Amino acid sequence: MPNLTAVRPLEPWTAPTATDPVASTLRLPGSKSLTARALVLSAVADGPSTLRHPLRARDTELMAGGLRGMGAHVSTVDDERWLVRPNPLHGPAHVDVGLSGTVMRFVPPVAGLAEGPVTFDGDPHARQRPLGPLVEALRSIGVRIDTTEGASLPLTVQGSGRVLGGEVVIDASASSQFVSGLLLGGARFDRGIVVRHVGPPVPSAPHLRMTVQMLRAAGAAVDDSTPDVWVVEPGRLSGRGWDIEPDLSGAVPFFAAALVTGGGVTLLGWPRSSLQPVDTLRELLSRMGGEVTLGTDGLTVRGTGVIHGLDADLSDVSEFTPVLAALAVLADSPSRLRGVAHIRGHETDRLAALARELNGLGAEVTDTADGLEIRPRPLHGGAFRTYADHRMAHAAAVIGLSVPGIELDDVACTSKTMPEFPALWSTMVTGGDGRR
Repeated sequence: MPNLTAVRPLEPWTAPTATDPVASTLRLPGSKSLTARALVLSAVADGPSTLRHPLRARDTELMAGGLRGMGAHVSTVDDERWLVRPNPLHGPAHVDVGLSGTVMRFVPPVAGLAEGPVTFDGDPHARQRPLGPLVEALRSIGVRIDTTEGASLPLTVQGSGRVLGGEVVIDASASSQFVSGLLLGGARFDRGIVVRHVGPPVPSAPHLRMTVQMLRAAGAAVDDSTPDVWVVEPGRLSGRGWDIEPDLSGAVPFFAAALVTGGGVTLLGWPRSSLQPVDTLRELLSRMGGEVTLGTDGLTVRGTGVIHGLDADLSDVSEFTPVLAALAVLADSPSRLRGVAHIRGHETDRLAALARELNGLGAEVTDTADGLEIRPRPLHGGAFRTYADHRMAHAAAVIGLSVPGIELDDVACTSKTMPEFPALWSTMVTGGDGRR
């Protein structure tokens, strides 16, 4: 089965160092998580949908391309307004997942509803990302899936045009996306879907709540009142307009810049009621010395230039780990970041990569079973490998604000979720305006 993803050249970049406190007002791209879910729900709805202010980045373009390849009409011509018109899904089709967990876990359940074969493959490291529990769950409810090695990519979903559905038992401790993928397609299964998780706690609970809330907004009947059990009744989903919030995970490095430099950063367009874990971020940054406020102008973070160490369980917000680790090596006391063993299966083994790269700059970081122990030490410039991981690049950029000479081997990996990152970051550091 061919891997159609071209090899992307590396793009070295020296992270800019701040000489003054940052004072920036930014309008950032939309949430990857919201955009991905809205695309899937729109493709299996009964009528057309509109995504307002979606994220245009590699992951979401791959999601749109995969759904388009199976027959859905997905127009992404207008950056601010994507249109989705559902059509009968069919194969043969090929889905390039790139390195995207959402594509490789959200689209196979939908492919079961297609008539004909749908193949999946992606970047080389995508074949190492956990997928087995989802494959086995889909097989248990009648989806035929052919794999060459175990239950990982590459694979082929032999769609029959319908999925029986019913109850599945799954260990989703490696990724909440296993559950979300089943739920997003479940309303269109003949019997709906009942997902029972058995195993260690499911990480990233806010993302599961997001999935449930968006399903209900599309008209699905969802019961999540029993811990570790999610029920989606079979039924029709309505096309609708989706307003995509700015991406909170993508905003974290910019907010961290306020703490590092003792400045202030405002993210425009933040809603009063959010589907993302903004309250958790507020608490974490406040404990590290920041001040977080939500006003009529947006979400603002201010710092004093002094960063405090942090002892925290990040299992619900593991995407924040690389940037919080970067803040921790610049802090005035040790930190312990816990509950994130599952991020070893992300774009790279983030715990091992963070320990290796931060220690290479002079920090004292221990890679533990479920996180990192960090003791601040004087840092120096040097090479910082990103491992094709956008969050690693964000961490390096944050350190570079305070430490001259942080040289990333590849900043273009940030195109996975924010192609504008290098330009926006440099504009913020040099005192320009990041509004769009």
